[in-house]
Amino acid sequence: MSRISITRRTLLTGLAAGALTACTDPRYNSEAGAAIDEGGFGDPTMRNMLVMNGEAPALSHLGARFAAEVPSTINFAFASDALDATARAILDQQADFMRNFPEVRFSVYGHTDKVGSNAANKALGLRRARAAVAYLGQRGVASTRLAALVSFGETRPLVPTQSPERANRRTVTEVSGFVADNPLVLDGKYGQIIYRGYVQAASGRGEITQVSAE
Repeated sequence: MSRISITRRTLLTGLAAGALTACTDPRYNSEAGAAIDEGGFGDPTMRNMLVMNGEAPALSHLGARFAAEVPSTINFAFASDALDATARAILDQQADFMRNFPEVRFSVYGHTDKVGSNAANKALGLRRARAAVAYLGQRGVASTRLAALVSFGETRPLVPTQSPERANRRTVTEVSGFVADNPLVLDGKYGQIIYRGYVQAASGRGEITQVSAE
C-alpha cells in the first residue's frame, strides 16, 4: 500500500473520530442560543430590547430627573424603621413626583450601618424599605407601582465605619421601570411621559401656547 493511501486513511479516521467526539461533547448538545446565556438570566438580551424599543433611554432620563428634582434618600434613627418628620417630608416630595408620572414604577432599597449582625441588619433594611413604601402608598401612590425590592443591610455603607452612622441608616428610592399596561407605554410614547412636567410648568407660566411634533 502506498504511503499516500496510508496517509489518506489516517486522515479520514481522524476526521470520523473528531465528528463522533463532537456529537458526544455536551457543548454541542445544548439548545440553540444556549451559549448566549452568560449566567445573567438573559439580562443582556433584555437590556438590548429596552434600548431598541426606546424604553431604556426613557428610564435613564426619568431616573436622572427624579434624582435631580427630588431627594431620593431618607435616614433613620439607630436600630429603627420609624419615619421621622424629615423622612416624611422627603417622602411627600417623592410622592408628588410619582403622582405626576403614573406610568412609572419605583423601587425602594433599604440599608443599615454596620452595628449588629448581618442577618439582623438585612431584616432591618427590609423593614425600612417597607416603611417607606407603606407611607408612599398612604400618599396616593398605587402599591403596584412600588416595591420594597431588596435590603442591602450593612453591605453598602456610605461612610466606611463600624460605629453607628446615621448616613448609612437609609432607604434609597429609584426609578425601576414602566407600568406595562399603561396606554402611553403600550404605544411607546415615552417622549410624552418624559417631558410632561416641563411642558406643564412652562404652560403655567405662559411660555408655551402650543406643542407640536415636527
